[in-house]
Amino acid sequence: MRIQKLIRRYWVDVVSLLVIGVVFIVPFVFVLLTASKTRQDAALLTFSWPKEFRLIENLREVMTWGDNRMVRALWNSTLLTLGSVTLIVLFSALVAFVMQRRADRLAAVVGSFMLAGLIIPPAVVPTIFLLQWLGLYKTLVGLIMVEVAYSMPFAILIMRAFMGSIPRELDEAAVIDGASPMRVFFSVILPLLRPAIVTVVVTSSVTIFNDFVGPLYFLPGSENVTAPLTLFSFISQFTSQWNLLFADVVVITIIPLIVFIFFQRQLVSGMMGGAIKG
Repeated sequence: MRIQKLIRRYWVDVVSLLVIGVVFIVPFVFVLLTASKTRQDAALLTFSWPKEFRLIENLREVMTWGDNRMVRALWNSTLLTLGSVTLIVLFSALVAFVMQRRADRLAAVVGSFMLAGLIIPPAVVPTIFLLQWLGLYKTLVGLIMVEVAYSMPFAILIMRAFMGSIPRELDEAAVIDGASPMRVFFSVILPLLRPAIVTVVVTSSVTIFNDFVGPLYFLPGSENVTAPLTLFSFISQFTSQWNLLFADVVVITIIPLIVFIFFQRQLVSGMMGGAIKG
């Protein structure tokens, strides 16, 4: 009888854990096992324990492949992520501040453009033409501008929702004390946006660091390679090194996974804060 009560009480939790295990944990375990195999053993693509555990050797070979190509790719991805996330946080917070504090027609128009950015898919060819006209095609600065444009609508949505929980009386008190609008934003509003900023930083950094299509279209060239594009090094039409390919996946996954685990609590707080308080 007691067992039946426990089953009725916790069956939802058990089913949820099973689904999470199948969807998230099992694929990651498969990647680790395949990355630990030899080339011949990994080519079978079976969910089995490695006959010879070679994870460290495979990771070392991935890092030194092609004259340390992975090191250069990780450096480019880090610069791309840091530059893009910094501009995303700054610009989205400024736009959200104006949109939240102004209830006029201009704010509505900007809100419509923001929603359009969330719905309408990006156009690759016109973006390439624009970057070529600006002289920024095949440059890290040009790709940073593209990533900022792609990520800002969602970031503005998060910032604006959370900013609705900040009382307007704080703005008015700062203005009465003689603060300018920029001083109000940087000294009063921005420090209170920490949960929303953490949310934007984590979601944007993971998305940009793992972006495959953006660097492929807007940053071609062997010197401009980013971490996800190194997957091309180990798979081709005629030969594939599945053990090194999955070892590459492990290297690419480690950094975003650490960031997500470290900021998981702040991420949930920022996502829910605006919805609960706003």
